[in-house]
Amino acid sequence: MGLELYLDLLSQPCRALYIFARSNNIPFEFKRVQLAKGQHKTEEFRKVNVLMKVPALRDGSFTLAESIAILLYLVGKFKTPDHWYPADLQKRARVDEYLAWQHVNIRAKGSKLFLSKVLLPLITGQPLPPEKLEFATEELNVALKQFEEKFLQDKPFIAGSEVSLADLVALVELMQPVCAGYALFEERPALAAWRGRVEEAVGKELFLEAHQEIMNVKNLTADQFAPELLENFKQQLLKQN
Repeated sequence: MGLELYLDLLSQPCRALYIFARSNNIPFEFKRVQLAKGQHKTEEFRKVNVLMKVPALRDGSFTLAESIAILLYLVGKFKTPDHWYPADLQKRARVDEYLAWQHVNIRAKGSKLFLSKVLLPLITGQPLPPEKLEFATEELNVALKQFEEKFLQDKPFIAGSEVSLADLVALVELMQPVCAGYALFEERPALAAWRGRVEEAVGKELFLEAHQEIMNVKNLTADQFAPELLENFKQQLLKQN
C-alpha cells in the first residue's frame, strides 16, 4: 500500500498538502473525503483518523493527522528541496514562527469571515447582520497588517529569498476569504506581489487547479449537505457569530 492523502479541497490545509505533494512530485493516492456529505464521520474514515477530520495521511500501517505534521512528514520522507523547510536554524525558525502564529490569526480570522459570508447565510437563509460582518472583516484586517509588518516585511518570502511551507500555508488560508468575495489583495500591493511569487514558485496551473472548487463555493446549495450535519453546522456557526 502506497501513500494515501485524505483530502477535501474546500479545506485550506488540504489544499496546502495537495499543492505541496504535487509540486514536489510526491507519489500519493488522492482519497477524497467530502465534508459536506459527512464522509469524515464514517467508521471507515475513523480507522484513518480517530479525530474524524481532514487532512489525514496513511502510509502503509502508519496514519497521521494534522496538516503541519503531515507536511513535515512529507518533507522528511521525500527529502524535498531545502527551501521548503530550511536546514539553516534561523530560516527554519522563521518558518516555525509563522506556522505557530497562524492558527489563531490568519487561519482563524480568515475562516471566520469565510463562514460568515458564505456558509452561515447558506444554512440559515439569512445574511449575517452588517455590523457583525464588518467586525469579522476588521479582525482579519488586523491579522493581515501583522502578517505584513511582522512576517513578510520587505522580503520576497517569509523565510527570506525562497518559498517555504510558511508561504504556502499562508496563501491557501488567505484564498478562503478571497473566494468568499473579499478582495483583500486589491489595496495591498506588497501582499499581492508576494501572492504572485508564491503562485509562480508552486506553479500557477497547479495553484488554480487546487482552488477551482473553492472558487465556485458560492454555487453551493444547502441540499448538497448531509441533512444530519446542517443543524450541527448551524448551531456551531451561530455560537461563533
